[in-house]
Amino acid sequence: MARIGLGTNRLKDTPENHAFLREAADAGIGLFDTAFLYQAGESESAVGTALAPFGPDLVVATKGCYRPGDGRPERLREQLELSFERLRTDRIALYYIHRLDPETPLEDTFGVLNEYRDAGRIANVGISEVSIEQIERVRALTPIAAVQNEYNLGERMWDEVVDYCADQELAFVPFYPLHGAEGPELESIADHHDASPRQIALAWLLKRSPTTVPIPGTLSIDHVRENLASLDFNLSDDEYAALTGY
Repeated sequence: MARIGLGTNRLKDTPENHAFLREAADAGIGLFDTAFLYQAGESESAVGTALAPFGPDLVVATKGCYRPGDGRPERLREQLELSFERLRTDRIALYYIHRLDPETPLEDTFGVLNEYRDAGRIANVGISEVSIEQIERVRALTPIAAVQNEYNLGERMWDEVVDYCADQELAFVPFYPLHGAEGPELESIADHHDASPRQIALAWLLKRSPTTVPIPGTLSIDHVRENLASLDFNLSDDEYAALTGY
């Protein structure tokens, strides 16, 4: 799958967006990222309506358990079953715990996901907005395939997590990957490559780690194609260093 996915947090369940999702898949997007709470469930419904049944080259990731208490087994099962229904599928390729629940033991939350994994209904488990310590605590309970944290040119709080994921061969999926995509250094490098600042910001993320898969969100097929084209830009070491330090 291409190392550029699509975030769908603004996606409503409309015919126009169904057509957009199909165009995005045809353009080369292989990872569609949604969540139980996005647009009160409309995002999941739109993805399911537009793209199900999901082919082998299409990864649809969703998330549950965002609010305190959502990690309780009965509530998590309710969210999971509704996500299956909205996505029109019996199997989710990648299911994230959106936020670790401070009110529920990890063993209870991930025990539910292990049940679904053992039944073949969840292929891979991910976690979001977590530290290395939290990742390792979860990995003691279940295999983890992906970590999704906020990370971009302007937000480097999770540098150590990026490196940890690369070392452990885990996918690191930065959300809000285009925040901070501004400034004279970025514009100068973009001009040199005849690219947009957005494309160079994504190229920086791709060079930052071999396991990074950004998921910029957009409702524009032109932006989707522009984002995918960032895969073709190879930053020099000097350019990368200049952006890393700015």
